[in-house]
Amino acid sequence: MKSTRSRRKMAPAAADAGDSGEKLEQLLISSAICNGEDLGPFVRKAFASGRPETLLHHLRHFSRSKESEIEEVCKAHYQDFILAVDDLRSLLSDVDSLKSSLYDSNSRLQSVGGPLLSSLDSFVDAQNVSKNVDYALQSVTLCIKLMELCSRANHHLSNGSFYMALKCIDSIENDFQDKTPSSTLKKMLESKIPEIRSHIERKISKEFGDWLVEIRVVSRNLGQLAIGQASAARQRAEDLRTKQRQAEEQSRLSLRDCVYALEEDEEEEGLGGYENEGYSYGNNSVLGFDLTPLYRAYHIHQTLGLEDRFKQYYFENRKLQLTSDFQVSSMTPFLESHQTFFAQIAGFFIVEDRILRTGGGLISKTEVENLWETAVSKMCSVLEDQFSRMQTANHLLLIKDYVSLLGVTLRRYGYTVGALLDVLSKHRDKYHELLLSDCRKQISEALAADKFEQMLMKKEYEYSMNVLSFQIQTSDIIPAFPYVAPFSSTVPDCCRIVRSFIEDSVSFMSYGEQLDFYNVKKYLDRLLSEVLDGALLKLISSSVHGVSQAMQVAANMAVFERACDFFFRHAAQLSGIPLRMVEKGKRQFPLNKSRDAAEEMLSGMLKTKVDGFMTLIENVNWMTDEPSQGGNEYVNEVLIYLETLVSTAQQILPPQVLKRVLQDVLSHISEKIVDTLLGDLVKRFNVNAII
Repeated sequence: MKSTRSRRKMAPAAADAGDSGEKLEQLLISSAICNGEDLGPFVRKAFASGRPETLLHHLRHFSRSKESEIEEVCKAHYQDFILAVDDLRSLLSDVDSLKSSLYDSNSRLQSVGGPLLSSLDSFVDAQNVSKNVDYALQSVTLCIKLMELCSRANHHLSNGSFYMALKCIDSIENDFQDKTPSSTLKKMLESKIPEIRSHIERKISKEFGDWLVEIRVVSRNLGQLAIGQASAARQRAEDLRTKQRQAEEQSRLSLRDCVYALEEDEEEEGLGGYENEGYSYGNNSVLGFDLTPLYRAYHIHQTLGLEDRFKQYYFENRKLQLTSDFQVSSMTPFLESHQTFFAQIAGFFIVEDRILRTGGGLISKTEVENLWETAVSKMCSVLEDQFSRMQTANHLLLIKDYVSLLGVTLRRYGYTVGALLDVLSKHRDKYHELLLSDCRKQISEALAADKFEQMLMKKEYEYSMNVLSFQIQTSDIIPAFPYVAPFSSTVPDCCRIVRSFIEDSVSFMSYGEQLDFYNVKKYLDRLLSEVLDGALLKLISSSVHGVSQAMQVAANMAVFERACDFFFRHAAQLSGIPLRMVEKGKRQFPLNKSRDAAEEMLSGMLKTKVDGFMTLIENVNWMTDEPSQGGNEYVNEVLIYLETLVSTAQQILPPQVLKRVLQDVLSHISEKIVDTLLGDLVKRFNVNAII
């Protein structure tokens, strides 16, 4: 074909004797046709030259030249066809021989393969039977495992092991329910599994309900125990402070005594450390309560996929319990029920703190804080209401002590108790008003019972209880017994009342924060300057009759002056203020009005007595020639009276008090003499009369 195609593209090269231009044109047309070019230019040229016949002649010539080529190609193809027919004929004979050979082979194959096929059919049947048996064995094995799991689940259910029962049920549901070949078993599982889960949920909910009932009682006991431990810790701290104060007071003793006191403190501190080692607010052995039923219920509900619902159910129930704990019985006085009330709330939040830390997200910190804010608000409301009704200082102090212990206890668990302490601070003035009223009554009773006689102490313990305990002794030497004190029994009685006031005041104002000594001092000043001073003034103005009673009251006032120094030191020690800071400033004696009144009354009585002797001054001879050897009679009586008075007064009155009184009396005598000399009674007098 390539040779033929190449021949098509070659222009005829015949050179004939004739017109060479026509040959060239014929050659060009042949070349254009062979190359597939456009013949339009040749057609236009032929018609333009008026010789279209020449163009037709050339085209016919080209056609004739191609017919010979076509004929050659057909001849070549015919020869190939003849050869192919010959090949097919030879192939046909080969096919016939192959056919006969295949027929023979098929016959032999049929004769050999027949028995094999029958054996194969038997094998296939046996294999199907084997598969069926294997499937049956697998089904039986599966059913056995399923029944074992069911039996295990029933066993766990009967033993109350609900979590293990649920794990068995989950395994049955995930691994066996869809694969179970038995429709009966499948229907049974589909109906029983939800029933079992519902049964477990009911049982665990009942256990949780029982726990809710039980935890209320446990919370109350838990709160009482925790607050009791806080009270014991406070008492240990107070004992330690007491020993430290004793060590300060013993600093004036010998070095040996001081060392002994410090060693004793160290032993006590070691004991306290041992006790604190065994004490822990987070230790179940001390504050034991069982959260197993709660955590079990929470775990079971997690396994059941009901975690959020259980959380909500738990929170709502605990909130209802807390609300019921807020109820204050109107049938029982709050003074009797306040410990149970606050202990119940304290135990509630101790339990919630443990659940928050170990519950695995059962309750959130925000929810606990919301519950605590509600509780604080309610407790503040209850305290406000109850404090407003109380008219006894001791009742307020008892409730305040327990509330402060509640604050100390719950602060250890991270709860804020500032609002509760604010309520206590708010009622501080009311408490002290009631306390001052109680002290006023007690002091009035003590003063009314005073017999204005020096106190007799027969034993050393009486001296220690009535003198040393208030530091009103004038000497560190223990006197011989029986001992007659320079004061009457009203002094230690009033000192005990004041000391009790100081301790109660400090106790009320010490609730965890830094105690302000100046508040204690403010109320102590009121007690001394308003209550005690007023009661003494009333006593002096209404109940003192006679010089001996007035002298005893004046002696008592001198002792009270020393006692007031003790009161301020005692208040400072209880407030944790160093004594050197208290002793720096010079304080005014808070009982100065009653002291001045007592001295004025004593002086007035002595002046009245002296005035009785001074009436004899009218009998004096003012113009005597020489001084009398024995002195004037009325002057001698005055001197004897004053000497007797001084000898008696020196036993009970301090020198400075006696000096002030005598100066006042002597000044009065001097004024009386001068007034007499300047009066109308004496017209003339000489030196001898004056002498």
